[in-house]
Amino acid sequence: MIEVVTAISLWELVKHAGSWLNNLRRAKKSRQQESIAALRKVVIAARQTSSYLRKLQQTGKQSHKVEAQLSTSWTELGYALEDLKLTKLAKRCQIMGKHWADSKKLEQDYLDKADIGLERMEQLANQLLQNIQK
Repeated sequence: MIEVVTAISLWELVKHAGSWLNNLRRAKKSRQQESIAALRKVVIAARQTSSYLRKLQQTGKQSHKVEAQLSTSWTELGYALEDLKLTKLAKRCQIMGKHWADSKKLEQDYLDKADIGLERMEQLANQLLQNIQK
């Protein structure tokens, strides 16, 4: 299972997100819309991944096709978030993409410190969305 414990403090993430939001409020409407779209895709990817993990747990049948799609989705999200200067969330998405490309390559200790838990990533994306739309 991918739900892991954090080594990056929640406070550090909130602080980074807060400064990013302040900059975003001064940005053009198009950039704000790009940010909203990217954050919504994080929520969607987290839910797709969660759904796949549930199916994997119930059936025990791994799907390399689905895992390749998850890898691509998370990696593309990582790049989109990097472009938007959401570097901490972008890094987590990149790690998630790498994990789904080949789950045996990354050590569990590294994943634990990366804080790529689906619930947490979705929660952070939703918090940012709420703050943008205020």
